[in-house]
Order: sequence, then structure tokens, then C-alpha cells
Amino acid sequence: MALTDREIIGRDDANDVDAIIEIAKANANPDEIVHMVEDNADAIFTWNYDKGERLRLDRLYEKAKTSQWNATTDLDWSIEVDPYQALNLQAELQIGDPSLQEDPTSPLYKWGDKEWEEFGLQSSKWRLSQFMHGEQGALLCTAKIVETVPWIDAKYYAATQVVDEARHVEVFARYLDEKLGGGYPINPHLGLLLDDIINDSEWDMTYLGMQIMVEGLALAAFGFMHDFTEEPLLKKLLRYVMSDEARHVAFGVLSLQEVYQDMTLAEIRHRQEFTFEAALRMRDRFLQQEVWEYMGVDTREMCKRLLDAPEESKVFQRMLFSKIVPNCRKLGLLDAGEGWLREKFTEIGVIEFEHMPDTGAEFTDYDLSEEDFEAKQADMNAAAASTAVGDE
Repeated sequence: MALTDREIIGRDDANDVDAIIEIAKANANPDEIVHMVEDNADAIFTWNYDKGERLRLDRLYEKAKTSQWNATTDLDWSIEVDPYQALNLQAELQIGDPSLQEDPTSPLYKWGDKEWEEFGLQSSKWRLSQFMHGEQGALLCTAKIVETVPWIDAKYYAATQVVDEARHVEVFARYLDEKLGGGYPINPHLGLLLDDIINDSEWDMTYLGMQIMVEGLALAAFGFMHDFTEEPLLKKLLRYVMSDEARHVAFGVLSLQEVYQDMTLAEIRHRQEFTFEAALRMRDRFLQQEVWEYMGVDTREMCKRLLDAPEESKVFQRMLFSKIVPNCRKLGLLDAGEGWLREKFTEIGVIEFEHMPDTGAEFTDYDLSEEDFEAKQADMNAAAASTAVGDE
């Protein structure tokens, strides 16, 4: 029997502002230092050590072994950083709807340069903090994949990703601490998603939740952040992290393709429902409620305005799904079961990205020379933006 939206996402309406805020309040714990999640998965040994049986995973593993970098020595931490200019996303991108600055009833109507400058800093700190927390989630999840995946080629590759994720946590934590003066606690919507991924007993769900959803969104976001920042340390940091992340998402695509083609429709439907839930949790997270609270703005009013904003003003937020949707299509999740997930992605306004390149092979584009990479990344972002606004 099909689950209702309430059973999947805990509310009848995906845009129920009161429910979104209540979920965040009920699960926020900014003073928490250690967070425990029950892990229900089985640890699987395999006595078949024949390396290379899954050729594409083996190639990914070999690539990972030669693509390691050192966060301490390969980045110039002596660079002076102006925290107010580090990320410097345009205000209309950060809030989604630029009319909020012009509407006399808007909480932002009387903001001057001082408020916008402070908002820019806090938003940058918040964004990088959530990516740091997500990278720790990836660290735990990839360690779990080493335990639970039944193929030796996947265990080999996942072990390299554990090292990658530890490096990512390290580098974001250091940048936030030394250059931006500290960060934010984990957003409750992101925290609940990470808990669900780790708690699940099915090994492929760890792949789906982390490699496809969380890492897929991060890869897109890092690309846009890389384009917008002119701060040299952050720009190089993001360049290194993106090269790793592209392999991580490809790992999920290459692994799950084989698994999903043999699943029953009921099993696929469960994966579709989880994918939709994960997409909403990540969308709700980007309402950045903690920043509005810091700025002394009515959080409920801002979240409602952002959710109710016209679709054409949500281009940046929708572009964050430009990696997720084509990868779901590649895995057959969009159209299985009479296109249930396609309908859900249409409801939240991200289906237009389905024909963007998937990451199963795209990861090689992130190993180009710096000049070629800049051009390729600009092309990818331009394609995503064009798709989001409906250009032909």
C-alpha cells in the first residue's frame, strides 16, 4: 500500500511553514557535543578478493589513489581573508526573491548596507557550517559502506572516500575557525536526514541518501560557490573538494545502477519515497532559519515568504538539484512505478534538470587543468541556470 505524504515527510503539505519550523525547533540542540544514532546494519565480510570484477568501480578506486591532497600543505593558510567578502553571494541569490527588499511589508524592507553586510557574513558561515556537518555525515556513512557493501571493489573505493571525508571535515572546520570566526550548529533538517541514512539497515540506502542526495547537492552547491567567490583560499579549497565529491557521487551512481535493475517495484517505491523525503529535508534546510533568528527577523514570516515566492525567483535554490535529478533518472528512479518520483520532483519544481549530465562519467571533468576546469565549470553552471529559468 502506497504511503501518504504525511507518512513520508510528516506533514500533508510540503510547504507547511508551521510544520517545517516546528520540526526544526523540536530537534534543535545547539549545546549538543556528542550525538548518538543507532546503526541497524550488518557488517559484511567477503572472502572473494578478486579485484576488478566490477571494472568501473575498480577504475574509480585507482583514480582515487592518485588524487589525494593534503589540507595542511596543499593550501596556503597564510592568506588573509576578509570574512565579509569570503563568499559574497549576491543578496538576491541568498534570499531568492529580490522583491523582499522593495516590499514595505517585508521584514527586510528597512535593511541598510550594515544589515546586508552582516547577513552576507552569517549566511556564508551558516552555509559552510552545514557543509562541514554534512561531510562528517559522509565520513560516518562511507565507513558504514565499507562494512556493509558486499563487493570487494566497492569496499576498496569506499575506504578511500573515508580518507577524503576526514580531510573535508578538517578543511571546512579550519576555514570556519581561522578565517570566519566560527560556525553554526547542524541544521535540524539536515541532522534528521543524516540520522535516517545512518539508521537504515539496507546498505544501498546509505548509498542513496549520502552519495546521491547529500553529496549530489553539495557538488552542485560547491560549483556555484566556487564561481562566485574571489577569495583565493576558499576558491582553491572548493576546487579540491569538488574533485573528490565528483568521484563520490559517481561511486553511488555506478554502484546503484547494478542493484536497482534487479529490485522489485515495491522495493524501488521505498527508495523513491526516501529520495523525496531527503529532497524536502535538504530544501527545508536551505531556508536557513538559524540565520534569520540571528538577524532578529521573524523566522516564520521569512520562511513563508521564501516558500511562496514566484518560481522564477527560486532559480539558485532549484539549481542545487541539478546533479540529483539526472542521477535519479540514470538510476531509473524517476519513472519507475508510473513516474511517482517524477511527479514529486515536478511538485517541488526541480524536474527540469533531468536531462543534465549525470555524474557516472562526469567526474573526469573535475580533473582538468585549472584553466580548462574554470571554463568547464562555468559552462555547467550556465547550463543549469538556463535550464532553471526555462531557456531553450
